[in-house]
Amino acid sequence: MNTNAPTFSRQDSVKFFKTLNSRVNDYFKNNNIKKTGNWKLHLKTVIMFTLFFTPYFIILIFAMPFWLHLLLSVVIGIGMAGVGMNVMHDGNHGSYSSKPWLNKIMGGSIYILAGNVYNWQVQHNVLHHTYTNIPGHDEDLDAGRIIRFTKHADWSSFHKFQQYYAILAYGLLTINWCLTTDFKQMGGYLRRKLSYGGTPNPAKLWTGLVISKIVYFSFWLVLPMFFVVWWKVLLGFFIMHYTAGLILSLVFQLAHVVEETENPTPNELNEMDNTWAIHQLYTTTNFAPKSWLWNYYTGGLNHQIEHHLYPNISHIHYNKIADFVKQTAEECNLPYYEFNTMGSALIAHIKHLKDLGKNPALAS
Repeated sequence: MNTNAPTFSRQDSVKFFKTLNSRVNDYFKNNNIKKTGNWKLHLKTVIMFTLFFTPYFIILIFAMPFWLHLLLSVVIGIGMAGVGMNVMHDGNHGSYSSKPWLNKIMGGSIYILAGNVYNWQVQHNVLHHTYTNIPGHDEDLDAGRIIRFTKHADWSSFHKFQQYYAILAYGLLTINWCLTTDFKQMGGYLRRKLSYGGTPNPAKLWTGLVISKIVYFSFWLVLPMFFVVWWKVLLGFFIMHYTAGLILSLVFQLAHVVEETENPTPNELNEMDNTWAIHQLYTTTNFAPKSWLWNYYTGGLNHQIEHHLYPNISHIHYNKIADFVKQTAEECNLPYYEFNTMGSALIAHIKHLKDLGKNPALAS
């Protein structure tokens, strides 16, 4: 990844973000509403953790047919993704609660999802939210050589098939977290001295990473093998991760890797054309904004535009904030990309993968 971070323009002639901030702040002030979560988020937390852990203990306690074991493993994966999008995500953005200690606890739920707080906050809060969709800076665009997410990535002949195999590969996201990604990321981020909210302590971080992995594998693999035959445990573990990885990957890809969103690059002075806020409009899209199901389950991440502009505001407010963002973008003649349904966004993503898979030398 490029270590020479670009800078954003400070010239906002249409006063987009100033106008938007005024409207958003007035909404919370006039209605006496906190920007953090409330009882609705707390209830959802209970629901998502129940969805995550209940099938796990059912598998350990009760004898069951193999097909039911597999089905419950899928349910655990759905719960795993749900905890990540609704609880861990808000916690690590500091938007779950006005109490820092509670945000820390909820953000720390990433350890039971196979991840690491330090790595996630650097990759997501710092790199992705700051340099959204900028090749060489937003690591969420980096799939190695397997998938070509931007026209700036190197092309290989197998990419012409990526619209067929990419979604299958998405399911490997979280299992890569627990096996390899966390170790690679921590080494790379510490070498670059990257951090979020404080100076990193390498010894403390490495010790915490190793201990958290031991605890994680003990809970999800070692303990179950006392109750269930080992190969069923391993298969269930893989299915759990594959389900969660597929869900989490698709939520990101539908928001950033479609034809509408751009992958802008800095000029020769390493400067971006737009301000940071306007940049988010050009690089992000919403999907299924009116769907209760997707709004609830994805933790508002189908309102990705609102999340990128206001990551410090809990996702339970995104539905309302979206009205202000859309209105202000239209008034300023700026884009506001959204797909009405999950299906239309998925089709757009697959079509974009197909276009990116074509040989650039032969493309018209």
